[in-house]
Amino acid sequence: MFRNVTELVELAESQNKKISDIMIEQEMKVTGLSREAVISKMEQNLDVMERAIERGLAGVQSHSGLTGGDAVLLQSYIESGKSLAGPLLLDAVSKAVATNEVNAAMGTVCATPTAGSAGVVPGTLFALKEKLQPTREQMVAFLFTAGAFGLVVANNASISGAAGGCQAEVGSASGMAAAAIVELAGGTPSQCAEAMSITLKNMLGLVCDPVAGLVEVPCVKRNAMGAANAVVAADMALAGISSKIPCDEVIEAMFRIGQSMPVALRETAKGGLAATRTGKALEASIYGSSLDKKK
Repeated sequence: MFRNVTELVELAESQNKKISDIMIEQEMKVTGLSREAVISKMEQNLDVMERAIERGLAGVQSHSGLTGGDAVLLQSYIESGKSLAGPLLLDAVSKAVATNEVNAAMGTVCATPTAGSAGVVPGTLFALKEKLQPTREQMVAFLFTAGAFGLVVANNASISGAAGGCQAEVGSASGMAAAAIVELAGGTPSQCAEAMSITLKNMLGLVCDPVAGLVEVPCVKRNAMGAANAVVAADMALAGISSKIPCDEVIEAMFRIGQSMPVALRETAKGGLAATRTGKALEASIYGSSLDKKK
C-alpha cells in the first residue's frame, strides 16, 4: 500500500484516515488476518511493554552489573520536585530506561524496532498516559503509527545497529515514537512525518559501540535520550515547525551514512566507547580469563 513516508501521508490524507488506520489495513492485507486479529496481536505487544516498564521501575540489575536501577533513581528524582526538565519528559526517560534495563537483565521486551532500542516507544507512550488519558484502543493505535514509520525505515534504510549504527536502532525508534506521539496528541499525518524527520535528523551519525559487546552501555542511556528527543520533536511538529529536509530524504541520508560507517562503529565493540580505556577494563572485568585465552 505504501513504500515511503510520502505515500503513507498521502494515503492517510486522501482517505481522511489516521496513520494507524492505514497501517492496520496494511497488516490485514499482508497477513490475511481480520482487523480484530491484527489489533489483538498488537494488544499483546502493548501488554509486554507495560509489564517490562513495571518490572524495570521495581528495580532490576543486569547479570554483568553494568546496568540497573537508574529508572528507579529517576522516579525518585521526579518525586523530589527538583527536576529541571519537568516530570513528563523525565517520566518518559525513566520508563524508556526501565524497559531497556529489563532487556539487559534478560527479561522480556517487545522489539521496537529492536531489543536494544525497545525503550523509546513504550517509554513515551506510558509517560503520556496520565496527561492525554488515552483509551486502550488509542494506545494500541499509537503502536500501529510507530510501526508504520518503522516499516518505511526498515524497507528503505535499516533498523540494524550492525548494518547502520545506533542511528538505525535508537534513531529509528525515536522517530517512530515522535510520529506516534503527534497522532495521539491530535496532530495530522503530515505533522507525524515532520516529527519523524526532525527526530531522525538529530540522531544521524550515531554509532553503535556496545561496551563488552553487551546491549547495556551506552545503549540504555541512549534510549533515555531517544525518548527525550521524540517528545521534543513531537512538540515542535505540533507547534507547526517543519523539517526543511523531507522525511524520506532524511531516511535516505541515514542509510547512506550507515553504509559509510567503519565496521568498528557498527556493533562490533571494536570502536567508540567500547574501545576506551574504561570500556576495555569493564570488558576484562566481565569476561576475565576468557579474554586472556583469546589473546
